[in-house]
Amino acid sequence: MEYVIVGNSAAAVGAVEGIRSVDQKGKITLISKEPYHTYSRPLISYYLAGKVTAEKMFYRPLDFYERNRVRALLGKEAVALDAVNKVLTVRELRDDSVQEIAFDKLLLATGSKPFLPPIDGLGKKKVFTFLSFDDARAISSVAVPGARAVVIGGGLIGLKAAEALTTIGVQVTVVELGSWILNTILDQHAALIVQNHLERQGIRFLLQTTCEEVLGNDEVEAVKLNNGAILNCDFVVIAVGVRPNTELVQGTLLKVNKGVVVDQRMQTNLPDIYAAGDVAEGYDLIYGKQRVLPVLPIAYKQGKTAGINMAGGEKEFPGGFPMNSIGFFGLSINTAGLIEPGGDGWEVLVKEEQRRQVYKKIILHQVRIVGFIILNEIDRSGILTGLMSERVSVGDFKESLLETPGLVNLPDGLRHARQFGGAQ
Repeated sequence: MEYVIVGNSAAAVGAVEGIRSVDQKGKITLISKEPYHTYSRPLISYYLAGKVTAEKMFYRPLDFYERNRVRALLGKEAVALDAVNKVLTVRELRDDSVQEIAFDKLLLATGSKPFLPPIDGLGKKKVFTFLSFDDARAISSVAVPGARAVVIGGGLIGLKAAEALTTIGVQVTVVELGSWILNTILDQHAALIVQNHLERQGIRFLLQTTCEEVLGNDEVEAVKLNNGAILNCDFVVIAVGVRPNTELVQGTLLKVNKGVVVDQRMQTNLPDIYAAGDVAEGYDLIYGKQRVLPVLPIAYKQGKTAGINMAGGEKEFPGGFPMNSIGFFGLSINTAGLIEPGGDGWEVLVKEEQRRQVYKKIILHQVRIVGFIILNEIDRSGILTGLMSERVSVGDFKESLLETPGLVNLPDGLRHARQFGGAQ
């Protein structure tokens, strides 16, 4: 059996381990445009800040490919897919030579790519995105103490870049189109708490503002905002968002919405071709439909599900929902699912302690948790995600959810099931 995996991050690693849990003999070829050993993308901001070395970013030990008998073609890009004849065309980035690789089973784990807004001058030198190890390395070459940076985008990627740059002494201004930062995972009140915290660290914010043009000759000198203001700067980081990287499958028979459409086995509409991770549309338990779920643990689970099925096993991805566990300068944030109620049958539980920057908001629908926001007091918030995943009715103990949740807070039957490995 010839297995081919396009990608080298969490979904690809999960697929390798899924395949090998069923098939020890089949040949696995892994293709990645990046020349690096598999690494954890969320750590690139810590690398930029000087908090981790390149070696500490590895997602698996250095012998991972050898131990799993994987032929890793790193620094090579899959540029064309013949889905009917099951052939990939692969380009060597060093010399542009190409080769064709046949497959019996294929996994698309191509992840996501940065979205570039329509801003004039993005082609100038010292304009960066922030999604890969190469991005972090390129930025580190210009991010010296006292330099001035404009980060375009106040979401997770932009703020992690801003935090890292501020840590090493760069003066950072964040330009955000929305009315508040982190608007896909925080409500306005929580966002203001986080913004005030970041401003105390020296980060400047310009909200409800867009960048119209990057100014300079060959390289960045300033940016022009939509209100006509000019911000002088030494470099720009574009962090407006990401999109599923579906370029390889455009023009093929594969069904694509925002991401590649898959079933619960992570198989596409074509036999023997699978997709997992940020490029795929997995089942969202909260929305009850297929959606892109760009979360690293979910990518791994989807990849492992795909790998098991590619190798002839039987496995279904049970579904998931957006989750984030992050921190900025000591302020911890956990979020999951929905952040605002939707209408009838909804309830909102809130707790706040301003002095400690504690804010908890839990969204209930028909007495089941469908989302939460927690700032700081995040201990055991995994219990909340477990209750969400299992769709447990929390009506009998909902008042205790705003405290630090533990098994002692659960009703007797549910607590007993959790203690002894069952489910209610």
